[in-house]
Amino acid sequence: MRLRLRQFRPRTGPHEHRVVQPRQPLRHTSLRAPEPIGLLLGDHDGLNRLAGLFSFAAYSRHTIVHIPLREGPPPDEGVGELVDLVLVHHTLGLRPSKWPELRRKLGNGTPLTVGTDEARTARDAASCRRRLHHADFRDELRHATHARTFFLFGSRDIFVETATDLAEAAGWGPRQKDVAKGYSALMTALPELVQQPGGGHPLEVMVCFKPYPPYAHFKLPGQ
Repeated sequence: MRLRLRQFRPRTGPHEHRVVQPRQPLRHTSLRAPEPIGLLLGDHDGLNRLAGLFSFAAYSRHTIVHIPLREGPPPDEGVGELVDLVLVHHTLGLRPSKWPELRRKLGNGTPLTVGTDEARTARDAASCRRRLHHADFRDELRHATHARTFFLFGSRDIFVETATDLAEAAGWGPRQKDVAKGYSALMTALPELVQQPGGGHPLEVMVCFKPYPPYAHFKLPGQ
């Protein structure tokens, strides 16, 4: 997949950071923070581009991937705060409290086009899934919500696993029952999130496919 991005090089003190955003917004895709259930709702284009962005993030250890999702039309379902999404490797050490300062310094940026390798992503995701039940498997998806932004901190393996799940949701979502009538279809969920101490309802983020209105424009595959 070819991803058209915008690249930024903001500085905080002596440190330079690399931040990328989609050049064009994912207009019909939204994210609600898990309180305790979050909702990632998108059409084919949005979920497909998210899959590419997760794949890009997986192999870009020193890059912060910022996906603005609050700019499009508000969704007509779901509860909870609408948030942007940030993907970052856990090894980078980004603190959510520092993000507002970085975001203010993004400016105009420069155009960047990158390609993702879907075959490599699928191979690495399959390898990750084979190791899920090994006793020494330690990969986990940490998260935080701050400044109307949902942060996911993970490894290459967690991000490629998510990329393949989102690509499958984008591909099979249009084939689900009643989506042509404007109903959403539950497709998958983000990988298990690290839970907060103290128990309570598990935190999770559901992933649903939904075409954007007016629904008369939407045709099921093969029609």
